Amino acid sequence: MKESMVIDRSSSQDCSSKRHFHWTKKIGSEEDEAAEDRTAPTAPDKKKTDTKKAVSSAAAAPSLSPALKKKLQAVAVTRLRSVLVAAFRTRFGSPIGLGNRVVGTLFGNRKGHVHFALQKDPAAPPALLVELTTPISGLVKEMTSGLVRISLESDKATEPPLKRLLEEPMWRAYCNGKRCGFAARRECGPREWKVLKAVEMISTGAGVLPAGSGDGPDHDEEIMYMRAKFERIVGSRDCEAFYMMNPDRNGSPELSVYLLRL
Repeated sequence: MKESMVIDRSSSQDCSSKRHFHWTKKIGSEEDEAAEDRTAPTAPDKKKTDTKKAVSSAAAAPSLSPALKKKLQAVAVTRLRSVLVAAFRTRFGSPIGLGNRVVGTLFGNRKGHVHFALQKDPAAPPALLVELTTPISGLVKEMTSGLVRISLESDKATEPPLKRLLEEPMWRAYCNGKRCGFAARRECGPREWKVLKAVEMISTGAGVLPAGSGDGPDHDEEIMYMRAKFERIVGSRDCEAFYMMNPDRNGSPELSVYLLRL
């Protein structure tokens, strides 16, 4: 009887141990399977195989014929030439972008009209050159007050395409709120370019160029000028403002030019 009880107790212990620790076999089997998976050889990747095939086929392909090579070289040269021509026109032709800071020059003969030029840099052709019907002597008098506001207004076109603001041909001119005639866009001719080249090395300042600095019937007259850097602010495609930047504000006039399209 005791022997049978001992056997039953040992069998019950074995069952309970199996019941509580049966997961150890499962973990061991999973680790074995993972080890087998790591040691098993992997199948070749399809993409790598395709890439190797493409490389081998490309290497085995025959080289380009001399005629085709010559044609491709001609196309590349043509494209490069077109890019260089476009860059040259942008640099020396009609300017496209002015940036946030430009060079502004007011000049004219003592008895002549005011010319106003805006340049991207001192050596570039003017992006805008307008001639005001206002005499330069009148502008000098306005500058004695220390504050000059020039407003140029043009009419908005009723039909597209709409010109760029700097390309408008005619403007109504106002100086400190008073009407002072008209302003017309001009092309930079030899006379105007000669004046701009004469003051190219001047960053900020005003003065008088000697007689003979310009061409034309009035080339014997002295040319008055004022040159400075302007900060450009674009409000919209119909509004731009140029504020003169004075490094020394002690007694120097403040000048602002507004371009408006109404």
